[in-house]
Amino acid sequence: MAGFAEYTEHDALGLAELVARGEVHPRELVEACLARIDEHNPGVGAVVRRFDERARASAEGPLPDGPFRGVPFLVKDLLADVAGEPTSRGSRFFAADVAAQDSELVRRFRRSGVILVGKTNTPEFGLTPTTEPALFGPTRNPWDRGRIAGGSSGGSAAAVATRMVPFASGGDGGGSIRIPASCCGLFGLKPTRARNPTGPIAAEHWRGLVVEHVLTRSVRDSAAMLDATHGPDAGALTVAPPPLRPFLDEVGAPPGRLRIAFTREPLLGDTLDPECARAVDDAVKLLGELGHEVIEARPQLDRQRFSEAFLTVLCGEVAAGIAEGERRLGRRARPADFEAATWVLGLLGRTLRAYHLSLALSELQAIARGVSAFFEDVDLLLTPTLGAPPAPLATLLPKGAEEAFLRVAGKLRAGRLLDLIGALPQTAAKIFRFTPFTPIFNVTGQPAMSVPLHWSAEGLPIGVQFVGRFGDEATLLRLAGQLEEARPWAGRRPPGC
Repeated sequence: MAGFAEYTEHDALGLAELVARGEVHPRELVEACLARIDEHNPGVGAVVRRFDERARASAEGPLPDGPFRGVPFLVKDLLADVAGEPTSRGSRFFAADVAAQDSELVRRFRRSGVILVGKTNTPEFGLTPTTEPALFGPTRNPWDRGRIAGGSSGGSAAAVATRMVPFASGGDGGGSIRIPASCCGLFGLKPTRARNPTGPIAAEHWRGLVVEHVLTRSVRDSAAMLDATHGPDAGALTVAPPPLRPFLDEVGAPPGRLRIAFTREPLLGDTLDPECARAVDDAVKLLGELGHEVIEARPQLDRQRFSEAFLTVLCGEVAAGIAEGERRLGRRARPADFEAATWVLGLLGRTLRAYHLSLALSELQAIARGVSAFFEDVDLLLTPTLGAPPAPLATLLPKGAEEAFLRVAGKLRAGRLLDLIGALPQTAAKIFRFTPFTPIFNVTGQPAMSVPLHWSAEGLPIGVQFVGRFGDEATLLRLAGQLEEARPWAGRRPPGC
């Protein structure tokens, strides 16, 4: 391999420590990274845009003296604007939409010392729990190339799992960090709402449902990057409670005896694969061995109310995203510019009246209050991350008669017809069957993490989710460090990696 031969043996902080001691030069890390991309990206489809020459130039310095000085890093091709590069959002319509400036989070990534080497694949608008956009093609799961890597940060997850980079950025609006972390055997933390900045253009994403962070192999990399990026920026609508001390200090700190509720019952969907139930049972046993109090309990919520309100907000956001793109790009959007499902969600959004959106947001806020109250009596909640192991490619996308209907309806601009026949509840049921545990905590704004503690009999990663109180990443990170020490996962590699 070109560059540093031991590149894949270290996490991001480990590589930065070698740079700081002068044992390796950033250009060696960049060359090793680019060689890994050359070797593994054709098989997984993780990286959709490369910054080879810009990365090589950055490696020659000067670089900010941050915690990750000289470490290669990939950013998701959604929300994370990189000045002078397109932010395609996985969409044909935005394929040439070049960003005029870095987003505030990307600025903070740069200040941490990382070297940006490219952008990663994402489904169109980040809408699906699988990364299979028509624009760039599918991202494949490194553990089984016939299965999904998850979404919407699937490109980032596959890149980290194949060790192209030690970590990469992601965004989570319904599980989009936790889902691919589970599918690819990684650690994925969704921070508290407003923990990381959303500017300089957007005050919030998807009415506060979305928060960006990173996918990592080690817990400490996630904590250290959160130390480097957290805090409000100018114009922030809300501010997360400040941490009592650096997040990195929590990793390795004793978590104490925690009271942890667990459930195997889907919060939103109606089925659970036995392998995901086994993952929870195994985690419960481990937690007991570590001295924690574990009880079976779950928050209560009206699944139908939640599903319809969540999808109503989503449709409104898709419609607004298309309209905003038309304004900025100066041309009218057409059905051919988008995938059929995205276009139809936009049509549904255009049929909504102001009171529909207001009612949906009120419903979600009421549900969030009820769910958050559950955490008055427990420190954490444990669930499966997903309702099933990584699915075969294409199975979560519209196909056959469903796809044909969406295309015809889209061309007819038949948004009202779709609303009348109940397309929204049908769409919600399909999505939440695979992701019955993650979206609710985007609505409550609570921090949640997927931890890679279990692998199926077929060798597929199965994550478990832990959810903390609002603003309390500290407890999650202390427990994650304890679990990582008890059941180390960093040495597990996908076949051929």
